[in-house]
Amino acid sequence: MISLRLPNRYDEHWRDALRRLLLELPSGSEPVLIDCNDWVLRCDDLKHLQAALQSAGHPLMHLLTDQSETTVSAQALGHNVISGSSNSGNTPSAAGTASPLLFHQGTLRSGDHLHAQGDVLLYGDVNPGARISAVGHVQVWGRLRGIAHAGCEGDRSATVIAHQLRPLQLRIADVVARGPEDQPQPGLMEQARLDQGDIVIEPAATLPAPQR
Repeated sequence: MISLRLPNRYDEHWRDALRRLLLELPSGSEPVLIDCNDWVLRCDDLKHLQAALQSAGHPLMHLLTDQSETTVSAQALGHNVISGSSNSGNTPSAAGTASPLLFHQGTLRSGDHLHAQGDVLLYGDVNPGARISAVGHVQVWGRLRGIAHAGCEGDRSATVIAHQLRPLQLRIADVVARGPEDQPQPGLMEQARLDQGDIVIEPAATLPAPQR
């Protein structure tokens, strides 16, 4: 398997670098592991990346990333994801260390508590009476109806994202709010973040449903 690392996002755009990197690949059909470095790649980006590799005769085998949004997009498209990018510019947590991604598949039921020392990505629902918390970001690919706490060690840039963001209680760092009572817009992910000290909820990037 060939390892191909995208450039740092402050040095060169990955789409520009990809053409050069593909020319440097050896001939043959050996699969490729892509180190995404510090890029946040969405579904359209990953489709472009996969098509470029296929045109060069190499299948995409794995993606290496510490970016939770890239992980969500890759999982939605059925790609294999490895957490732990080899670059030194990983997103820091509130404690100043690299933020690993905790992936959990399955619904949290009343009495359950899932906690992550970095970011957390859950494929399933968070039912009333269940809790999900993270030092970093909280992402729920399902309905969030329990309690969610992002940035639980004080990171005020942390966010909570869910298909239906209707928690009994929502916390970001030390700010507490109740979930909205209106119905969510169909087909839209929702995001909660801090804005001038208040928790605001707004549409987030729409992603295809993952294969379960």
